Amino acid sequence: MTLGETERHAAAAHAAGLVEGGMRVGLGTGSTVAPLIPLLAATGLRLRCVATSEATARAAAAAGLVVKPFDTLTELDIAIDGADQIAPGPWLIKGGGRAHTREKIVAAAARRFVVIASHEKPVPRLTAPVPLELHPFGLASTLARLQYAVPRGGAASPDGGVIADWTGPVDDPAALAQRLDAEPGLIAHGLFAPSLVTDVVVATGREVEHTRR
Repeated sequence: MTLGETERHAAAAHAAGLVEGGMRVGLGTGSTVAPLIPLLAATGLRLRCVATSEATARAAAAAGLVVKPFDTLTELDIAIDGADQIAPGPWLIKGGGRAHTREKIVAAAARRFVVIASHEKPVPRLTAPVPLELHPFGLASTLARLQYAVPRGGAASPDGGVIADWTGPVDDPAALAQRLDAEPGLIAHGLFAPSLVTDVVVATGREVEHTRR
């Protein structure tokens, strides 16, 4: 394994140890969550899982996990996901995998939201880009109002939204989140407030540091 793979596996293994039988589990999207899926399946626990992307749903089902539509559950016991940046607070930037809207919905529904990361993800302060999901209707008008929003191109979000990136300053994450939330053409942004996060698990090599708020 490369160092990054080793760290992602270590963080995922630690998070898998927090899951108990009978839990309703939210599964994130991306390379950090990928090793979590077989680790959860290997526990043999009876779980009901919600996936934040089709790729995660397929991987979880292939591993033998039970994946439920989210509209069948009103609350989750735990959700586990990665992050692109983790700053003091903790404030997060998520959305490199284009699924931050679903990831934020799942995090908000979970009693416990566990963020897992390799050693380079914690940062002293957040910096651009911040992923955005924009409504296709009136896109040109939305982009004109959000002067720092740059369409990323490529695939849409899991729900058909246009993925863009905020390239402006992120000096005050709370103020920026408030500004972005006020934009009618914006479906969701990739700034995750401290109120959503209960646990941060960071692996450095094979060592794991777990902070619980």
